[in-house]
Amino acid sequence: MQSFIDIAKRLLPDFLPVLQKRYSILRYIGFLQPVGRRSLAANLGLTERVLRSEVEFLKEQNLITATNAGMSLTQEGKNLLEDLNGVMRELKGLDVLELELKHRLHIHKVIIVPGDVDESSLVKRELGKAAATCMKKLLQGDNIIAVTGGSTMAAVADKLSPKTADRNILFVPARGGVGEDVQNQANTICAIMASNMHAKHRVFYAPDQVSEEIYQSLVKEPEIHENLTLIRSANMVIHGIGDAMTMAERRKSPPDLLAKLGEKRAVGEAFGYYFNEEGEIVHKVLTIGLQLENLAKIPNVLAVAGGASKAKAIKAYMKQAPETTILITDEGAAERLVKG
Repeated sequence: MQSFIDIAKRLLPDFLPVLQKRYSILRYIGFLQPVGRRSLAANLGLTERVLRSEVEFLKEQNLITATNAGMSLTQEGKNLLEDLNGVMRELKGLDVLELELKHRLHIHKVIIVPGDVDESSLVKRELGKAAATCMKKLLQGDNIIAVTGGSTMAAVADKLSPKTADRNILFVPARGGVGEDVQNQANTICAIMASNMHAKHRVFYAPDQVSEEIYQSLVKEPEIHENLTLIRSANMVIHGIGDAMTMAERRKSPPDLLAKLGEKRAVGEAFGYYFNEEGEIVHKVLTIGLQLENLAKIPNVLAVAGGASKAKAIKAYMKQAPETTILITDEGAAERLVKG
């Protein structure tokens, strides 16, 4: 028997575009509420005239309310949006795409959220929400969770809420700082995650990359040695996947290294390892923290990255990723990965 969506596509061709548009409006209001019409129109790429008629319809259906502060979802609107999420996943074929990518990448699971981070920064919040939900489902008994830095990890931290069951949780930075904004460093993100979940965290005061001589000296320091032991005994890791050149520049890498990465066609980075499109390691930064080889002993590895522009980086890293990996990505990256 054909599904309702298949029937609608044939008999009501105008129905699906309208459904998609109204779903997007409700979804963005949910993200930004309270939000003004001008701001919403800009985020959706619609004219205010087109948006005005849609907003009036949604108000008549008691799905949104409008005040001087802006528009917000009603409880009915929240409930309907929750139901629509499943419908839109079927419509976009995201469940099928998840299974296809899981088999192609040879990993445990793939979770895809609608949209593309490259086109809307709000999709990063969806990635954060999906990763936070997945992480909480995996919690069992005592948990040590190692976390890397970056804006995507910050989005995950923002979506965490207090644990609902009796779980002991300790967040630990997977590595030292990376010369980026303080709010995107692993120490800061661990502190926010712990605060949002009413859990504990450790700080890791160590540089991200060092010389061999300094590395050998630092790892002998009692506090750093203790933190490294905790990191390596983690039962969960949450990390991002970076674009190779972007990460190299963020680390303030010297010109000769940038030239080397360009020459060897590096496309992705994770844990200080740089990969080419074939997944080969073309350069390794000596970092104090979690190493790629440590991942094989960790039961749950969550990799979070989105945007069509990240597809090459994701694909490259996944050739080295352990089979326990759960990839949480967006529609833009997923479609590019399938085509590639």
